[in-house]
Amino acid sequence: MCGTCGCADPANEVSMTNPETGAKVILNGAHDHSHDHEHHHPGDDEPHTHGAGGEIIPLEIAVLSKNDKFAAQNRGWFEGRGVTALNLVSSPGSGKTTLLEATIKRMADKIKITVIEGDQMTANDAERIKNAGAKAIQINTGAGCHLEADMVAQAAKSLDPERGSLMIIENVGNLVCPAMFDLGEKMKIAVISTTEGEDKPIKYPHMFRAVELVVINKMDLAPYVDFNEELCRKNIAEVNPNAEVLCLSAKTNEGLDAWCEKLIDIMKASAES
Repeated sequence: MCGTCGCADPANEVSMTNPETGAKVILNGAHDHSHDHEHHHPGDDEPHTHGAGGEIIPLEIAVLSKNDKFAAQNRGWFEGRGVTALNLVSSPGSGKTTLLEATIKRMADKIKITVIEGDQMTANDAERIKNAGAKAIQINTGAGCHLEADMVAQAAKSLDPERGSLMIIENVGNLVCPAMFDLGEKMKIAVISTTEGEDKPIKYPHMFRAVELVVINKMDLAPYVDFNEELCRKNIAEVNPNAEVLCLSAKTNEGLDAWCEKLIDIMKASAES
């Protein structure tokens, strides 16, 4: 896992940027997976190495266990402040940021929204969110291909969201690793687009099993890319029969009202739980 995304490399700089001030904070101290070649985890009888394929499993368990502790703390932090946190996941280019821009503008007079943006490099998306009218923090993961709970903890505290508000975590564009990492969110939501085809859910089943809602974006392009909505819904149901599906276009605002209403419903359910 660490070897796949690069987050174990001490040279990988993980940073957080506030687009309001331009201030950059290095997060490597919190996201420290670096280690000697031989090491000992609590509960291990003997030190072990990473050389053989079978030795990767204890490392994955240790990394996920550490992440889950931070995620539990995040969940309590969000609940204590009445903040509904959503983890938005997708492959690159699905239109997550465009959807967030449209959502922020549409709901400006209804709810407060803050956004944590995850990308390997640049603060472009956080700038877009700020220009749309919401507070945002950019996390750059360097070689890492997913956000982790300790990164979200620092970003959330920096954003200081209002009580009763909505926080959306736009994860790094990747349909593999983010499925494994709990960030303390209320819900994972997958965004796919008509331009990606209908088979994304069956190609990446672990991710689609982990979500409660699937948004099919770029419906305005469906006629031009021969997108089969019925087949896509069938593939989603095959992997996760309990997942709700919403079709929309963040570009034309088709279906945006239903999406915004769903966000309100999620927030109400979160407040009541």
